[in-house]
Amino acid sequence: MEFWESVRLNLASPPILFFALGLLSVLLRTDLRLPEPVYVGLSTYLLLAIGFKGGVALAEAGLREVWLPGLAAMAMGTVIPLWCYVVLRVGLRLSAVDAAAIGAHYGSVSAVTFVTAVQYLKDLGVPFEGYASAFLAVMESPAIVVGVLLGRWATRHGGLTGREWRRLAHEALLGRSVFLLVGSLLAGAVCGRRGLEMTEGLFVTPFQGLLTLFLFEMGMVAARRLGDLRKVGPALAVFGVVMPVAHAVLGLWVGHWTGLSPGGAFLMGVLAASASYIAAPAAMRLALPEANPTLYLTASLAVTFPFNVTLGLPLYAQMIRWFLGGF
Repeated sequence: MEFWESVRLNLASPPILFFALGLLSVLLRTDLRLPEPVYVGLSTYLLLAIGFKGGVALAEAGLREVWLPGLAAMAMGTVIPLWCYVVLRVGLRLSAVDAAAIGAHYGSVSAVTFVTAVQYLKDLGVPFEGYASAFLAVMESPAIVVGVLLGRWATRHGGLTGREWRRLAHEALLGRSVFLLVGSLLAGAVCGRRGLEMTEGLFVTPFQGLLTLFLFEMGMVAARRLGDLRKVGPALAVFGVVMPVAHAVLGLWVGHWTGLSPGGAFLMGVLAASASYIAAPAAMRLALPEANPTLYLTASLAVTFPFNVTLGLPLYAQMIRWFLGGF
């Protein structure tokens, strides 16, 4: 009963209701569409706010508290693409390049899933480590690099040229989402609590409303991908649900083992369960153009993202109760 009550509360929250509204607007074929600059502006705002508040918390906690879970988060982002590649190649019989590209997406992370999980914990009144957004920053790039290396090794049996390495490094380490997260994280760490108080009217007060608006847009984006489910097949759709649950279990235990609170372990699990749909697609288009974008975008955006923000969050919270005795 506690689990289903948690599901009900999550589904009744404004961000999820507006996500559903965005889905319906496309499924019912309304003429509603937000301009592209609105989407870019909202995503930029969310990344800046997440990073800045995380940097403030990082400055207050100190590196002594953060280095071990941060290193563990980076290690997860590195190894998750490896077993995803094996499952996709052996179990689903996908091509090597498609398996590598999808693995990169599932090893990388979704900032919007993370911020929805943060709001979920706040709604429940559960405390968590404010510097958890640092884990988001360090998990974004390793999976992309591993996925590209797997794809190149499998298809060309050769390395990348120096120019290709530079382009990949620039996209993985200085792509828009990584740059905004790391840059605002550093700014928050330098400014500290005083800086957060000065920008409260920008990064704190309107955050929930702008997140709700962004999820409304994400509902429309996800709905436009639902038609591609017929192309990817049921096996990949099952993969898009089962693998996040398995990765969440791993993330929960890694977070607990590295000394995080139950709320922090929950966020680590959510990051491990999430799949990138911003940074990873951009890198795959650049480094693995042979990969089929219908497969990796549909799996991450039309299957995993909706599952995580609707049923996944309550399920991962229930795992905390099962494994760690609750929040």
